[in-house]
Amino acid sequence: MTHDEIAKELRDAKERIVLIYAFNATGKTRLSIAYKNATKAKDGTHAGVYYNALGEDLFTWDNDETLLEIEESSLNQFHSEFNEDAVRKKLFRYRPTYRFRFIPHANPEQGIKAILFFHEVAAADDPNNIKEVPLKISRGEERVFVWCFFLALFEVDGWAGKQSSHFFIDDPVSSLDDHNIFITASTFFDLIEEHYEKRKFIITTHHLGLFSILADWLKKGEKAKKFEDQVRLCILSTKSGDLKLESCRNDVFLYHLRLLQVLDQAHTSNEVKSFHFALLRQVLENVASFLGVGQFGYVLEQIGITDADEVANIINTLSHKKVYYFESDELTSDSRTLFDSVFTKIKAKYNFVLHTPKAKDPAKTTATAVVAEPIAASVTAVATGAKIES
Repeated sequence: MTHDEIAKELRDAKERIVLIYAFNATGKTRLSIAYKNATKAKDGTHAGVYYNALGEDLFTWDNDETLLEIEESSLNQFHSEFNEDAVRKKLFRYRPTYRFRFIPHANPEQGIKAILFFHEVAAADDPNNIKEVPLKISRGEERVFVWCFFLALFEVDGWAGKQSSHFFIDDPVSSLDDHNIFITASTFFDLIEEHYEKRKFIITTHHLGLFSILADWLKKGEKAKKFEDQVRLCILSTKSGDLKLESCRNDVFLYHLRLLQVLDQAHTSNEVKSFHFALLRQVLENVASFLGVGQFGYVLEQIGITDADEVANIINTLSHKKVYYFESDELTSDSRTLFDSVFTKIKAKYNFVLHTPKAKDPAKTTATAVVAEPIAASVTAVATGAKIES
């Protein structure tokens, strides 16, 4: 399939919410452009609003002045419709450690020229004399800020109000900032809950944590009933050189093995974070499904976990949305011990051979290529405890 063909399939899909896990080098930005072209009105106007790498590229650093500059675009005409407080409201759950203010163009109609980030420092001789000390925020903080800037912009009627057919959102936060993935998922969920009845959502991501958490909330969460029959989960990948968009049900084995690879990499590099419990729960649920049982507590019993029901409750609690709003992304020693115990026992019981990438560079963490026949065979292997290779 081509990106244009996939865009047309997504345009015609009956579901209001389409969540796509996209492997690296599958062209997520190209897909968003193809979707934009496929949904344009006859006069060329856009039907929806977009967040992708092209939007992020509007923000560049002037290192001499320590300013995050905004390249002029058609969006500048809407800058006067919101202010710093609108962005601060979106940033709040991320708990930023910096302050900021907009610097407008000399002509207000041109919108915002740049953003100054700073700390406030009191003068040594006069505590009432507060000075702004400019700073350059990290790449991860910048990605979060730009995402929240667009979340505020989404609420401007002049833009999102007129182009109200859909949202197409591509990866607002990279793997460089894993500890914010749960929070970012919550911003997606809130946006979806507010608008899905009137607008379509196409969300693409290469981050398995973001995909898994959102999929879980939409399909199995406490509010999942309202999204029933409205959610489509897909995998975008290349097989034998061809681009494929498939249902997660059809490619569940590749998805399952990718979950295990991500967990294995976090475990071996000692970088397990809170959101990894959501992925661990999905692995347990997948194995339970392969074994033909409804609850993953059975799997915990099979791998040798004592008090399986209690451990299942703990894993469910640690996977829950509300836990992560204001708590640290770092695990307590008890939670980390529990994670290590469950994950190592899963690998020992079912003999997964994962070939986990060692590099921390996100560009190098693509799952090892898996051909269709071994993937299909994995259902039998899981059920029998035989060795599974990816």
